[in-house]
Amino acid sequence: MSPLTARPRPLAVTAEEDLLDDLLRLAAAAGTDLDVEHEPGPARSKWAAAPLVVVGEDQAEGLAYLAPTRRRDVYLVGRVNDDTSVWQRGVALGAEHVLFFPDDETWLADRLADAAEGDNRDALVVGVVGGRGGAGASVLATALAVVACRRELSAMLVDLDPLGGGLDLVLGAEHSTGLRWPDLADSRGRLSARALQTELPGRHGLAVLSWDRGDLLTVPPESAQVVMAAARRGWDLVVLDLPRTRDFATEEAVSSCSAVLLVVPAEVRAVAAASRVAAALTTVAGDVRVVSRGPSSSGLEGSEVATALGLPLAVDMAAERRLADQLERGDTPGMNERGPLALACNQLLDDLLFDHQVKAA
Repeated sequence: MSPLTARPRPLAVTAEEDLLDDLLRLAAAAGTDLDVEHEPGPARSKWAAAPLVVVGEDQAEGLAYLAPTRRRDVYLVGRVNDDTSVWQRGVALGAEHVLFFPDDETWLADRLADAAEGDNRDALVVGVVGGRGGAGASVLATALAVVACRRELSAMLVDLDPLGGGLDLVLGAEHSTGLRWPDLADSRGRLSARALQTELPGRHGLAVLSWDRGDLLTVPPESAQVVMAAARRGWDLVVLDLPRTRDFATEEAVSSCSAVLLVVPAEVRAVAAASRVAAALTTVAGDVRVVSRGPSSSGLEGSEVATALGLPLAVDMAAERRLADQLERGDTPGMNERGPLALACNQLLDDLLFDHQVKAA
């Protein structure tokens, strides 16, 4: 996985010593340093490049007089929230928010932490779930992340199925040291994307968050939310291997997905089973697509599978020869660039990335 690109430091503009001490303390807690200017003139030259700007009320009038370019992420900090003149200076400066310490310190600390990590990144989050047991969802999820890395995207693979045997095993990273879900089950508040990048095990350039071999079978929804927020900040693509059963953590994850891929073998009974999974998914996910997996002994086409489920067809995927033998040997799915699995993943990524870019525009 690629590290987050280094960015210019947040800019703080104040000559008030007590306020500066507070800002430096918050920045240290957020894991970043501040670029400090005590006067409007030098601050104006750094105004546009800074990821965010914090202006003390003592410097707001002088900065507004210099009329720097209007921009996002400018915060004016005051001390007394019933002082209307602070709000007037905020309007003149073009501040996005007017904050009052100490009440708004936690909010600003979160914004500083986001700036330190480059929070302009918003990952494409894709869920993968099987229409029935053994449909191949874990294999597709792993291959999708592997192919993304081959395309020079940073990718994180998240195992949300505690009964699935472990995605680290599918990836061949079961002996790698690093964080697993039990280590993150008590996460609250805010989790650093850099910490995840550093501490998660991985292979073939991608990071994986899976289960250990212990007794934990659920993740608190608050923890799932914290982990997903960090994942979206830290990677280009986040692939979720979802269970067919629903709990609060799973619903939280599904609701964060840009799209969910429902993997369905092209068999009559598999389609019948998948219809129940699809009904549950569509109550939470806004975009559910079918991946039809061959071969079909009944002659079902992928388009027929999708039509029967009332969902769009994402891809009609041919069978990968000797896939079961490859998995048994510990070979990672998707490594064969010319195989049906990798070809299907490339088609999926083309479509999903295009849709994600359109929505972000």
